[in-house]
Amino acid sequence: MTSVAVVAHSGKTMGGGLLELRRVLETQGVENPQWFEVPKSKQAPKKVKKALADGAELVFAWGGDGLVQQCVNVLAGSKARLAILPAGTANLFATNLGIPKDIEASVRIGLHGARRKLDVGTVNGEHFAVMAGVGFDARMIGDASGRLKDTLGRVTYLWTGAKNLRIKPFRATIRVDDSHWYQGKTSCILVGNVGKLFGGVEVFADARPDDGLLELGIVTADGLVEWTRTLARTAAGTPSKSPFVLTTKAHSVEVELNRKVLYELDGGDRTKTKSLRIDVQPGAVDVCVPAET
Repeated sequence: MTSVAVVAHSGKTMGGGLLELRRVLETQGVENPQWFEVPKSKQAPKKVKKALADGAELVFAWGGDGLVQQCVNVLAGSKARLAILPAGTANLFATNLGIPKDIEASVRIGLHGARRKLDVGTVNGEHFAVMAGVGFDARMIGDASGRLKDTLGRVTYLWTGAKNLRIKPFRATIRVDDSHWYQGKTSCILVGNVGKLFGGVEVFADARPDDGLLELGIVTADGLVEWTRTLARTAAGTPSKSPFVLTTKAHSVEVELNRKVLYELDGGDRTKTKSLRIDVQPGAVDVCVPAET
């Protein structure tokens, strides 16, 4: 029997909650897993390290993308598998992998599904599984954190996004794979490991989390009119056709900014910075996915 651990964000829920999760695990033969509950995602790494030290081979992550990112930050490069229980607001990593927001189905995938070696990205040494963003994206996510997101869910991002459409652009110098790629004003820099955002909208149409590459996009839109045109293209599934969008693929990205700007990893805001080093780590994490994925 595989040694199983559960790392759960106690403030997140789906279905019958953590009590139902215990019941479902028992019916699948997992009666005494290592069990850790944390009130905040940033407390998860310590629990994951404890689970690995005690021999966990399979770690169930109960929560949203923030909790999953904290688990990935520890599990990357280890032999343990990650199983996602998408109990958060957006659950973008689970959605891109076809993992449903259903306790029985996601537990079954964790215990009996396929295994897939997936890439992860790093920003200044910290791992991410979905996307990293600088500027507009990070401001939108930062303003949506806390009680507002817990109360309104995904609607919060629409409100905070609209509020930040007039964000003042910053200047960026970007190198891709050690070559100069862009220099000039930008409102948003986005680096993706997967392609889909909310509602299935694709920002990177041909992104794959196992191709050894990251997707890089910048938005130069300035003001309400240009942002409206850009978002309309994005909603239509063709953001790369916008005159205010530039995209490429990369193994490594170096970003230098003319002022300190907020950035985010997998929906979690970080402190402002003027410099970012972004790299891909191919096949760094072993994830349980539906057999048909």
